[in-house]
Amino acid sequence: MTRVILFNKPFGVLSQFTDRGVAGSLRPTLSDFIDLPGVYAAGRLDKDSEGLLVLTDDGKLQAKIANPKHKTPKTYWVQVEGVVSEAALGALADGVDLKDGKTRPAKTRAIDPPPALWPRTPPVRFRKTVPDGWLELTISEGRNRQVRRMTAAVGLPTLRLIRARVGDWSIEGLNSGEWRED
Repeated sequence: MTRVILFNKPFGVLSQFTDRGVAGSLRPTLSDFIDLPGVYAAGRLDKDSEGLLVLTDDGKLQAKIANPKHKTPKTYWVQVEGVVSEAALGALADGVDLKDGKTRPAKTRAIDPPPALWPRTPPVRFRKTVPDGWLELTISEGRNRQVRRMTAAVGLPTLRLIRARVGDWSIEGLNSGEWRED
């Protein structure tokens, strides 16, 4: 039977079970939260991102989720610096030119701050003179830091990035650092 684990990854946690970084480093990893043998992350979230990480013991499912050719949709809640305009949303929806090529079109909309959002540690730094806003962005790729690069390309630098959904799975009901078997 295939195991699927849904984990709400906190900010600062590596999307792997061991830290192969600098010797003596004490960066938190998945093993600080999940003690299950034989499951592996299907895709990644960089340490500066939060939210849903799907883990499984099924290599085919892992590849289906992680490989862009399968076009598994991933939905993010993005807090950005600046006012979320219709022009920016339109540019994201059309696809954005990045250094590694144009992105696939994205589904996007402005949103209110997500309800019952957990506090981030450390907190996001705000500038009193610059407004911020939230948007929901659904992509079917998974390039390195893609969402951050996309929002920056339309003049909206990312302040906080939370993956809310991967395919049919969501973080609903999971607090930061919690996991459940699906």
